[in-house]
Amino acid sequence: MTRNPRAPSTGPARSHDGIVALIVATNWWPVSARLAMRLLAHRCEVVALCPRGHVLSQLTGLRSVRTYSGLNSLAALESAIRSSNPTIVIPCDDRAVWQLHELHRQLPDLRDLIVRSLGDPAHFATMRSRAQLLEVAARAEIQVPETRRVLRTDDIADWFGRVSGPAVMKMDGTWGGSGVSVVRTEAEAQSAWRKFAPETRSARWKRRWKEWLLYSDPLAFWDDPALGRRGILLQRYVAGRQANSMLACWRGKLLGVVNVEVLCTEQASATSPSTIVRLIDHPQMTHAAGVLCAALGLSGFYGLDFILEPGSNRAQLIELNARCTRLGHLRLPGQDDLAALLAKHMGALPPDTDAEAIVNRDIIAFFPQALSWNPESPYLHECHVDVPWSEPQLIAALVRRPWAYTRPLFRLYHDGLKKPRDPTPSIPGLMRIAAQTARSGEFAVASGAVAPLANNFLVARRARRDSNSRVPGS
Repeated sequence: MTRNPRAPSTGPARSHDGIVALIVATNWWPVSARLAMRLLAHRCEVVALCPRGHVLSQLTGLRSVRTYSGLNSLAALESAIRSSNPTIVIPCDDRAVWQLHELHRQLPDLRDLIVRSLGDPAHFATMRSRAQLLEVAARAEIQVPETRRVLRTDDIADWFGRVSGPAVMKMDGTWGGSGVSVVRTEAEAQSAWRKFAPETRSARWKRRWKEWLLYSDPLAFWDDPALGRRGILLQRYVAGRQANSMLACWRGKLLGVVNVEVLCTEQASATSPSTIVRLIDHPQMTHAAGVLCAALGLSGFYGLDFILEPGSNRAQLIELNARCTRLGHLRLPGQDDLAALLAKHMGALPPDTDAEAIVNRDIIAFFPQALSWNPESPYLHECHVDVPWSEPQLIAALVRRPWAYTRPLFRLYHDGLKKPRDPTPSIPGLMRIAAQTARSGEFAVASGAVAPLANNFLVARRARRDSNSRVPGS
């Protein structure tokens, strides 16, 4: 008998010889490697699909690493699924989620797996629409800011005629803070609207070739069927502190949640990803997580973004991310990490030993992001710096630029046109943290592998700087 995916059981997955997780990453975010480490620790077999040179390839213990090749990224994902026969597919960025949605639409024989991995397909469209998601949340009596869909320029004029103060304009189909613009006047909103206008055919192909040649983007030539239907909304700007939740779910049941307040972000921007966070206990955020998990029939990992109002500390939901975020691998006192909760629910066995440190401080700095964007932050002296000490090769990969950024075309483009690049992690900062960790005795590998590794990077960087500064012929 075929199970109805719209009314699935909330019971655990049937235990079998082994849990196989296929981790899919289409960009260079390190969250995929950290999540894979935790799944490996809980005796899951892990297969990875990622771009060439990705940090996932530096992990020990993976069953296999498949890389995107050629221009048909959707076929690469289908091939990875069929060859690995996974128990679950874990997308680590938005485009991986959208491709799974498309495979669900095209390939009936993969639907059970995708439903098990992501949840109720009746709500896939809701998860891709910020406006629809907030409408669902509002009906469930979750606090959300006033929001309006923008279909034409008259909608912008009407909004600013009724609503005073700044607003946030957002476009669906974007991630990592792109496609989000804070607008203070109708003129600024109209300007942002024009920037969000659909690309011309020539502009789209120019962008695709640029992403392929310069950044080795494996999805540069993927035609997302929903691309031409991306919605735009205006949302009342809510003053306050950013906060995030990450959820582990199984067929509409909330297995666990981690709530944090954002202290620092990349580029010091309110719309950019977090780099340093504080763990918080916030019942309203946890309640919203449980309500949405049940209402949308979620499975796998999801993220929620909130604003905490000053004074009342009331949480207003502003967004859902249909993928894992940076919180899933954190081992917290008295609570399993979210990866462990999901693995155990699928039947995985607990590890005999666990090299991952338990987070013993409220403030957490993500590695390498905090050392790249906030190397002088005072929080780095009083927080848990999330370095994967048990994987020295991964640390080495994370303190280097992504492989695509080292290619001659990329360097020629950014150096020749003086285009800004993301900063690299502070090597002296890593050395200091490694030394502190070694003195604390928490990690036996810190003094043996990480400190010399950091020192080697510093020596190599100084040598390159000295060679570049020499006068020709000297």
